[in-house]
Amino acid sequence: MSSQVSQKTFSQKQADVTRSWYIIDASDIPLGRLSTEVATLLTGKKKPTYTPHTDGGDFVVIINADKVKLTGQKETDKVYYRHSGYIGNLRERTAKEQRERNSIKLIEKSVKGMLPKNKLTAGRLERLKVYTDAAHKHEAQKPQTLTIGDK
Repeated sequence: MSSQVSQKTFSQKQADVTRSWYIIDASDIPLGRLSTEVATLLTGKKKPTYTPHTDGGDFVVIINADKVKLTGQKETDKVYYRHSGYIGNLRERTAKEQRERNSIKLIEKSVKGMLPKNKLTAGRLERLKVYTDAAHKHEAQKPQTLTIGDK
C-alpha cells in the first residue's frame, strides 16, 4: 500500500469570504468589455477560492458612466425594451435615449445580462455601484484602481 496524501475538495463558506473594493473609470471603454470584467469581479471567478454556490465576489465602483463607449452603430441601433404587462404597452428606447435619460441603467443592464441567472444575482448586483461622473462616496473603503486593457 502506497502512502498517498488525500486532498480534499475546497468548498468556500460564507464565513470565509473576504471582499475587496475596486474602482473602474468607464471613460472610452467599450460597454461589453467593461461589463464582462465587472461581472467576473462580482462573481469572484478570478479568486482561487471561487465556489459556484457561494457568493464570494468583490465590490465594484464604476465612475464616469456617461462616457462609456458604444462601438459601431449601437448608439442608434441598439434598442432596450420594457413591457408593463398590459396589451400594447411595449416601450422601446434606443441606447442614445437611454444614455441621455439614465446612463447608470445602461451599465447595470449590461452587467446583469452577463451574470449567471440564479439566486445569487441580486446580491451581486447590490455590490455594483455606478456613478455618472468622477465623484463617488466610497473613499473610506480605499478601493483599488483597476484599468481595463483595451481603451
